[in-house]
Amino acid sequence: MTREAGEIDVKLFLVVLVVVVAAVGVVAVLQLDTTGRSGSGLSDAFSYDLTELTRVDPNLILYEEVGQPLNTGFVLSRAIALDSNGRIFVTGDKAIRIFSRPGSLQRIIDIAGEPRCLTVADDGKVYVGVEDHVEVWDSSGRRLASWQPLGEEAVLTSIVKYKDSVFVADAGHRVVLHYDLAGNLIDFIGEKDPDRNIPGFVVPGPHMDVAVSRDGLLRVVNPGRHRIEAYTLEGDLEFWWGEPSAKIEGFCGCCNPVNFALLPNQGFVTSEKGLVRVKVYNSDGGFVGVVAGHEQLTDGVQAKICETPEECQGAGLDVAADADGRIYILDPPENVIRIFARKEARP
Repeated sequence: MTREAGEIDVKLFLVVLVVVVAAVGVVAVLQLDTTGRSGSGLSDAFSYDLTELTRVDPNLILYEEVGQPLNTGFVLSRAIALDSNGRIFVTGDKAIRIFSRPGSLQRIIDIAGEPRCLTVADDGKVYVGVEDHVEVWDSSGRRLASWQPLGEEAVLTSIVKYKDSVFVADAGHRVVLHYDLAGNLIDFIGEKDPDRNIPGFVVPGPHMDVAVSRDGLLRVVNPGRHRIEAYTLEGDLEFWWGEPSAKIEGFCGCCNPVNFALLPNQGFVTSEKGLVRVKVYNSDGGFVGVVAGHEQLTDGVQAKICETPEECQGAGLDVAADADGRIYILDPPENVIRIFARKEARP
C-alpha cells in the first residue's frame, strides 16, 4: 500500500513536534528549583523593583526610634505584651521576662514548656499559650491554672482576655477558641461556614493574631487572605479590611500581616515578614503611615516576597502599643525590643 508524500510529511512533522515538546518538558523539570536556593528566578528588573520596595518615602515615616534597643536576654524570643502600668512582658525560650517601663529586668517566670504568646489582664493575671494549652499565672510567678490540652496539631499564636472571656488563636487548627475564665471551651470562631458567609482562615504558617477592639468586636488576622477580619463575640463575621499588594498600603507574600496591635486612638499597628514593614492604619483600615520600613528594621538583610511559608522561616516581628501611643517592636532575630514614638509627639 502506498502513501502520499504530503501525508508522510505531516506525520513526520507531528513526530518531530512531540519529541521537541517532550525534550523541552524534561529540561524544564530538571531546572526546577524546589528548594529555593537558586533564588526567585525572576528578572533583574524585578529584583531592582523589589529593592525599590524596601525604600519608604521619608514623608510616610511618622515614627522615630526612642533610646537604645532593649535586650530580652532570650535565645529565641516569641511574643510581647504590656500591662496597664506599662511594664513589658516577653516570652521566649522557656520563660517570661518582665521589664519595667524604663527597661530594667524585674522578674523571670520559668515555664515548663515553650510559651508562644501571652496577654496581661487588668487584674494582673497572665494568660499564656504554652505549646498546646493555656496556663494562667500571676505576675509574681505563681501558676494558677493549666487548661485542657488541645492536641499535637495545636499552635497557639495569640491570646486576649475580654470581660469574662478568653480568646485564643490556634494557627494549627485555623480557628479562634472562645473560653470562659475557668478554662471551659465555649465555642470555635472563624471556622469555614458558607451558610454564615464565613470563608475560613487561611494560615500557611505559625502566625495568627487576635485582639478585641473598643467596639467590642474581635479582630483576627487572616494572613493567607491578607486582611484583618472583625467578628462578633458570637462568631458572626461583620467585615474586614486589607488587600494583597506589594505597595506600601497593602500586604504581600504568602501570609501577611503576621501580627498587629491596637492603638489608643482605635487604630492598628501591623507587622509583616519577608518584605519587613511595620505600619499604622486607622480604625477603618485606612493606611495612615509607616513606623519603620525594611531598611530600618533589618540592617541590610535582603528583602523577599515569600510565595510559600518555607521561603520566610523564623518568627515575625511582634508589636504592642502603650497608652501614650508608643509602639514596641519585638525583633526575634536580634532578640531585642525597639520602641518608637510619633515624631510630632517628641519634645
